[in-house]
Amino acid sequence: MHFVMFYHSLLSDWNHGNAHFLRGVASELLSRGHQVEVYEPKDSWSYQNMMRDRGEPALRRFKEVYPQLEGRTYQPERLDLDRLLAGADLVLVHEWNDLALVRHLGEHRKKHPHYRLLFHDTHHRSVTDRDWSANCDLSGYDGVLAYGRKIRNLYLASGRVRQAWVWHEAADVRVFYPQPALEKTGDLVWIGNWGDEERSEELREFLIEPVRRLGLKAMVYGVRYPDQALRELKQAGIRYGGWLPNFEVPRIFGRYRVTVHIPRRPYATKLPGIPTIRPFEALACGIPLVCSPWEDCEHLFTPGSDYLVASDGEQMVRQLEKLLADPQGAAALAEHGRQTVVTRHTCGHRVDELLAICDEIGDQQPGIGIPVNTRSDQLAEPVRDERHGPVQHEA
Repeated sequence: MHFVMFYHSLLSDWNHGNAHFLRGVASELLSRGHQVEVYEPKDSWSYQNMMRDRGEPALRRFKEVYPQLEGRTYQPERLDLDRLLAGADLVLVHEWNDLALVRHLGEHRKKHPHYRLLFHDTHHRSVTDRDWSANCDLSGYDGVLAYGRKIRNLYLASGRVRQAWVWHEAADVRVFYPQPALEKTGDLVWIGNWGDEERSEELREFLIEPVRRLGLKAMVYGVRYPDQALRELKQAGIRYGGWLPNFEVPRIFGRYRVTVHIPRRPYATKLPGIPTIRPFEALACGIPLVCSPWEDCEHLFTPGSDYLVASDGEQMVRQLEKLLADPQGAAALAEHGRQTVVTRHTCGHRVDELLAICDEIGDQQPGIGIPVNTRSDQLAEPVRDERHGPVQHEA
């Protein structure tokens, strides 16, 4: 099959956590003999930040890790969909695209029934951003791939699409796997962005304060840390490493004894069951994991067997103490979590699901949705918008 994908960036994962899954799915499809083309806007926001941060060395390293992948850039005003999609069988459009492009692709699909068009939603904005939901025109799409059951159900309830499927993220185990030969250089590492105020208090409660109280040798990697956050890290004795290219995460996990997952508030409160990419990464790499509260209502993992849960900061201190004092128990926990990922949550499993969805769509006709701005009240619950700049796509 010929797959065409429109995403924010394949080349850059700067503040763009979806790059992990995209790269893994593209790699898996290519390994099975499919044709894959990934298009990203020229000089995307993530790409520009990556180049300012690391420049050409970052691109060279990407090609070393993913020699088979190629990001094709385009300028929106010069986009020739007739040419790009002439031989396509399935077109995937990620939600972090300009809404004009989303609409344009839907209009093109209505006139060209030779391919199928799916919208890929991996963000909480369908619940928290009423304006975005009201203006996201999916009337020409064959359906939605949603990375959580609640998001799928919202799309179906809205009537904007006739079909929607749950398509969780997963680990690219070609790149994310244990590194046991590496020497441990610290106790705890956390990889994630500070960004907006969606989890600042949670980071203080479940990361900064436990590290300070236990006197752990800890490291944090990520971007968009304000000065106040950097001061708090320093006061707790936590080192800050800045941006870490996503494909370097396994090497870093291999040098630390434990990590934590602290989901953003919208995921923990409004979208239970959506873990984002970070737990998949940690479990695939075989590092013991402790999570702040999130409800695994979609039964992806087994809390207590794949990872430990801390209901508050006090319990986080106790769980970290437990793992660090019991290396054998920590190793057993990590191995159980790794086996869960390997047997159920790899990009290979998600490609199997995607191909099954392709078969299910079959020969249905386009134009199955309803017009934009209709019944949008069922799509989004209003919340205070605390964003400052582009939305977060990093767990």
